[in-house]
Amino acid sequence: MLLQPGQATKVSRLRRAVVVVLDGAGAGALPDAAAYGDAGANTLGHVAAAVPLRVPVLRSLGLDRVVALGGAPPGACLGAWGRMAEASAGKDSVTGHWEIAGVVLDEPFPTFPGGFPAAALAAFERRIGRPTLGNVAASGTAIIERLGAEHLATGRPIVYTSADSVFQIAAHEAVVPREALYAMCETAFEIFGRGLGVGRVIARPFTGAPGAFTRTAGRHDYALPPPGPTLLDHLGAAGVPVLAVGKIRDLFAGQGVDRAWPAASDADGLARTNAVLDAEPAGLVLVNLVELDTLYGHRNDVEGFAAHLERIDAGLGALLGRLGPDDLLAVTADHGNDPTAPGTDHTREFVPVLLGGSGVRAGAALGTRATFADLGQTLAAALGAVPLARGRSFLEDMRVDHS
Repeated sequence: MLLQPGQATKVSRLRRAVVVVLDGAGAGALPDAAAYGDAGANTLGHVAAAVPLRVPVLRSLGLDRVVALGGAPPGACLGAWGRMAEASAGKDSVTGHWEIAGVVLDEPFPTFPGGFPAAALAAFERRIGRPTLGNVAASGTAIIERLGAEHLATGRPIVYTSADSVFQIAAHEAVVPREALYAMCETAFEIFGRGLGVGRVIARPFTGAPGAFTRTAGRHDYALPPPGPTLLDHLGAAGVPVLAVGKIRDLFAGQGVDRAWPAASDADGLARTNAVLDAEPAGLVLVNLVELDTLYGHRNDVEGFAAHLERIDAGLGALLGRLGPDDLLAVTADHGNDPTAPGTDHTREFVPVLLGGSGVRAGAALGTRATFADLGQTLAAALGAVPLARGRSFLEDMRVDHS
């Protein structure tokens, strides 16, 4: 529930915290954005400037104080609000999620904009027993349309990357069944992940016919494990369950996750989160909603991004209604993905941090935080875990009662 006027619940330790990561929902270019080719990026601001946004729940949590959303001036704020800078080098999902959990990377994962080294790719092809197509940096939907027919005719899997540190394999489910595709990805992870330090290997199954290919819900990410203990590990040591919805388990290579529920879509992810809240009385519920990034940001679909954010907003309202007096909802992001930008890749941006619950002081301004890890440090303090190595807690700044 949102804090209402006249309510004041002292929170010394939370029973439950729900963290919803809106994948790709950046809130303005970071000072070093130009070094990443992202000067002027502002995912939420540019979407709002192009399409009037109806997001009453996010506004009530303070999003319109973090970034200009247009329309009426900011009204009453029932949550705590601020923005966080990314201290890590990079702008990918693994880096962003790890930093939220307290791990800051000084060096980015390696990227391969010109394709992967020939020797490594040849080793991969020998291991899987067939040649590949692609080996270029490309949009996933575009490369499937370009090479899908040849893949159907030859059985050669499509290999591609992006501006992020990813090795992606796309294959039609009628040509390469999912389990076979996953086996290929495990081989690729040995060569490109453990071998070359690539952050993730991603399975990208698809179906359909040329001109009408569709990526399916069988995506699976294989990520390197975090290089040190994260918030998830600290909570486990304190006996606090860590419950993951969406691609969270993949992003942390399962480290520190007690139970996980994959999501076929954001609607499915929100439904599963509601079910977790109904069934689990305590713990950290960590949720990734990926479709702002995958379906709209990467495809430069501004109107689709706006409409989907409105659907998420309604879902967040339902989550708030399930919160008890010792629960907290935090909404944030892992990076930007400005659909108005000239490219189709992630953008180096601030991310919003919005908090709601009956123990949150209405209108609390958290300012600009120096690292995403400030959120992790706050959650560690609120849930009774030992402090993280990085980050500064803002728990006392957001609580109703500071005593």
